[in-house]
Amino acid sequence: MAQITLVDTTLRDGSHAVRHQFNEQNVADLASGLDRAGIPVIEITHGDGLGGSSLQYGRSLLSDEEMISIGVDTVQDSKVAVLLLPGIGTHVELERALDLGAKVVRVATHCTEADISAQHIEMTKSRGALAVGFLMMAHMLEPDDLAKQAQLMASYGADVVYVTDSAGALLPDMVGARVRALRSALDDAVEIGFHGHNNLGLAVGNSLVAVESGATWIDGAMAGFGAGAGNTATEVVAAALDKAGHEVVGVDIFELMRVAEEKARPLLPSSTTISRSALMLGYAGVYSSFLLHAYRASERFGVDPAEILLELGQRKMVGGQEDMIVDVAIELSQGRADQGATNSR
Repeated sequence: MAQITLVDTTLRDGSHAVRHQFNEQNVADLASGLDRAGIPVIEITHGDGLGGSSLQYGRSLLSDEEMISIGVDTVQDSKVAVLLLPGIGTHVELERALDLGAKVVRVATHCTEADISAQHIEMTKSRGALAVGFLMMAHMLEPDDLAKQAQLMASYGADVVYVTDSAGALLPDMVGARVRALRSALDDAVEIGFHGHNNLGLAVGNSLVAVESGATWIDGAMAGFGAGAGNTATEVVAAALDKAGHEVVGVDIFELMRVAEEKARPLLPSSTTISRSALMLGYAGVYSSFLLHAYRASERFGVDPAEILLELGQRKMVGGQEDMIVDVAIELSQGRADQGATNSR
């Protein structure tokens, strides 16, 4: 059975659920709890990574530097990780994060654009940190083509490369095929990771399939915090992996359950559920962090958020195109107005 490195993303991807408003006490409490539970890697930044705090992606209550500093000062054994999307974050933010004590850097690109990760992966390695390649929206690329993109990240020095189900759109057989393709294409020294979202209710099951297919790094967020219907729940996937006979390295599963219940769950604005709009994310293959933006556009222009998400999926919109959500909402609103005028004649 596999030895699994469990990564918790509550303080990064999970921040979408609270509109990036974690405060100092939240960061300290969650980081401390995860450290006590033995989680080896804790990811901490704005939900869209270093440099993500902006009008387009949402302003954070705390800066990336403040969050990273709190995390580094709080943990004793866990490593603090940061996420960087080239074009949102730059080498300036990356250098500062490493100076503050980040030990793992996850460089995320759209699944067809691994080539833009080169300088950031190479910079990470030059500073002695562990480099992770993150191939987002992995459902949009066939397994063999995804493996070629993974090979690029590995050639730049990535220690781990992820199949990233940003939309929560992958079915179990699709996960297995992609992980196996990466495992066949990469040197044995490069590990494979899987990052899931629960928009189709498959996050934990998909994570188990990923491990059975060769993945050894699995992401989660406590209590299912996250964009869309939430990330794979860290405490649930840890229990499921343990029950399946896999070794979740260093993790005290019962302490993790306690921290998730007592520290994370009370911070959720509502129970994580697969709402109609969240389900549409998975069905249409839309980036999970688009959900809150779609709700805002829905309220502003009087259009059903599910209609907005379906149209975004049909147009194959990807992370970084959040500005198009407003454009789509305007077009749908105008279309309704035009149809109403026609019907009244």
